[in-house]
Amino acid sequence: MDRFLLITNEIKDKDNSITKSIASYIRSSGRKATLVNTLSLAEDKTSYNDAQCAIVLGGDGTLIHCATDQIPLSIPILGINLGTVGFLAEIEKHRINEALDRLFVDDYEIENRMMIKGKISRNNESTVGYALNDIVITQKEFARIISLKIYVNDMLVNDFRGDGVIIATPTGSTAYSMSAGGPIIAPNADVMVITAICPHTISPRSVVVSAEDTIRIEIKKKKSAQDKAIATFDGQKVIDIGAEDELLIKKAQYDTKLIRLNQTGIFEILRSKLINNSDNI
Repeated sequence: MDRFLLITNEIKDKDNSITKSIASYIRSSGRKATLVNTLSLAEDKTSYNDAQCAIVLGGDGTLIHCATDQIPLSIPILGINLGTVGFLAEIEKHRINEALDRLFVDDYEIENRMMIKGKISRNNESTVGYALNDIVITQKEFARIISLKIYVNDMLVNDFRGDGVIIATPTGSTAYSMSAGGPIIAPNADVMVITAICPHTISPRSVVVSAEDTIRIEIKKKKSAQDKAIATFDGQKVIDIGAEDELLIKKAQYDTKLIRLNQTGIFEILRSKLINNSDNI
């Protein structure tokens, strides 16, 4: 690789010292480094669309933000962990130069991570959002119960009352879905997981469906005017949903391409970063 895009979370690297050090190391090897922060990431992709790799400095949240904002660039991403856990951002600060040296000679693997697409339709208009981790449907008003119906391929799966529902990818199965009691899914599995948040009914906490399926969410109309719900995409993009709207969720046409330098599996990561280091979370 010869052309790199450095994307920095300036809260994590306040003075850009780590970013500048990486850029200097790349340029000293005769290669190109373009710097951008997360706030300006979505503004003008044409200025850096010749990059072969995006190096993201921050945490998993920063990497997820970049994954959705880079659509449809589809360049591979290497995460530098400046956060706490670092499931996706696997390179720690003391290993940055070693990682760069391996990128220079193409000594890496690319892991394709499935994304999902949510389409909200109302009055012959639609709004689309993408997620690497999950799409979460909750009531708009804080601490209010939501009533909804969940269909898979037009077959009713659950008539649900509770705090909400999470539609997660395998990547997102170790995030909010896991906290809500959902299963851990291997990253290379081609599935989606539907996880209820604090259900008020006796029903399965989670349902795993094929990535080829289509999930449809219907918000049940209430007697009060406060029947608005929201769909939150990876904790970032928020779209209102009304009782007359339709939310369809399916596998996206894009993948997130993660650069992997380590041969560490998901279960080893869980042991080392969550179970053995729970005091750091």
